[in-house]
Amino acid sequence: MTTELETKAVKLFSAKDLVYVRRIAEDELAELAPEALDAVSDTDSLFVLANGEGLQLAIIEGRDAAFAAARAHEMRPVSVH
Repeated sequence: MTTELETKAVKLFSAKDLVYVRRIAEDELAELAPEALDAVSDTDSLFVLANGEGLQLAIIEGRDAAFAAARAHEMRPVSVH
């Protein structure tokens, strides 16, 4: 039996406008073309926007900028650690 709370949680975490914001992983950095990082001043400030399935939608410099970009595209950003 599914509870009301479980039903709400499923809707929340499978929402199409939900996007997850997390710091980019070292292995993801290694996979990028070197020229992709030419304009980046600090690789520790890179964040990934990903959908609920883990598909990488964007890499953005700065956490605040990542949240702003998500909102600008009518998405609801959620921080992931």
